[in-house]
Amino acid sequence: MSYTKRKDNRGFDDFRKVEAKAGVIKNADGSAYFKIGNTIAYAAVYGPRELYPRFLQNPTKGILRCNYNMMPFSGMGERVRPGPSRRSKEISMVTQKALIPVLDLSEYPNAVVDVFIELTETDAGSRCAGICAASMALADAGLKMRDLVTAVSVGKVDDKVVVDLDYAEEAYEDGHVADIPIAYIPSTGEFSLLQMDGIISTDEFIEALTLAKKAMPRLYEIQKKALKEKYLLFHGNEEKGEKNE
Repeated sequence: MSYTKRKDNRGFDDFRKVEAKAGVIKNADGSAYFKIGNTIAYAAVYGPRELYPRFLQNPTKGILRCNYNMMPFSGMGERVRPGPSRRSKEISMVTQKALIPVLDLSEYPNAVVDVFIELTETDAGSRCAGICAASMALADAGLKMRDLVTAVSVGKVDDKVVVDLDYAEEAYEDGHVADIPIAYIPSTGEFSLLQMDGIISTDEFIEALTLAKKAMPRLYEIQKKALKEKYLLFHGNEEKGEKNE
């Protein structure tokens, strides 16, 4: 049986509709919102601030901590049990590994930067949405970064290699499914996250990576545009305030 058409009529090399905003959480040092399809991620950054207990401190540079959490009502399937789980701890760890290559914390010895990622709605691709939101939030916090990190899932549904699987495709039962979450550093062409769940041939895997590289620049531009819009809005409001004084 052949997988001939996607449920939402997307092309096999296209991702779902994307929305992104920066500076969405008032009391955070940096924050962002990233929505792809029906998957919604909010990220908030706090720090750099002194790390306690002291034995966890690194005297040469700051530490990045990530906390990924799906809200109980967010899932497409069964209700998510509140609180930390093995899955949330694993995604928190891979998110930190995906972001740390672009982040320079050498100016903040003995400090910590905390990133909290909350998923209010999920329809597959949640870790990738979380990484996109977290990358934008770190930039919004004004931390020194050599680039943003952008992320999307690619994979295989039956006999087709596709970009950005949704929940229905991940749950497809009439053939093999492979889901490959990828995080990418556009300026260097490096992958900072590469995971896989499922069965896929070597040729299909290479095709999936090629499709991912083609999709990433479009997501990257959306992230950058959201940050620029926040910057322009902030400085526009500053100028208005100065004129009114």
